[in-house]
Amino acid sequence: MKSSRFSEEQIIGILKQAQSGMKIVDLCRMHGISDVTFYKWRSKYGGNGGIEAKRLRVLEAENRKLKQLLADTILENNAIKGCALKKW
Repeated sequence: MKSSRFSEEQIIGILKQAQSGMKIVDLCRMHGISDVTFYKWRSKYGGNGGIEAKRLRVLEAENRKLKQLLADTILENNAIKGCALKKW
C-alpha cells in the first residue's frame, strides 16, 4: 500500500481547519489534495483526536503482527501434516 505524504497528525490538523469554518475547496487547494482524499480522511479520522490516531496506529500494528503469527502457524501445521502423511 502506498504511504501517505501526510502523517496522521497533519491529517487531523487539516480536518480541524475544515471544522473551524474554512472552505473545503480552498483547504484542499492549499494543501494540494483532492476533495475525494479529504472526504476519505474525514470518514476515517473524523471524530478522532491525536490520541485516538496514535492508538489506532498501535492497534493496526498489533493486528498486522497477529495476522503474521497466524499465517506462520498455519504454514507450520501444514508442513507437519505433510510430513506425517508420508510413508517411510
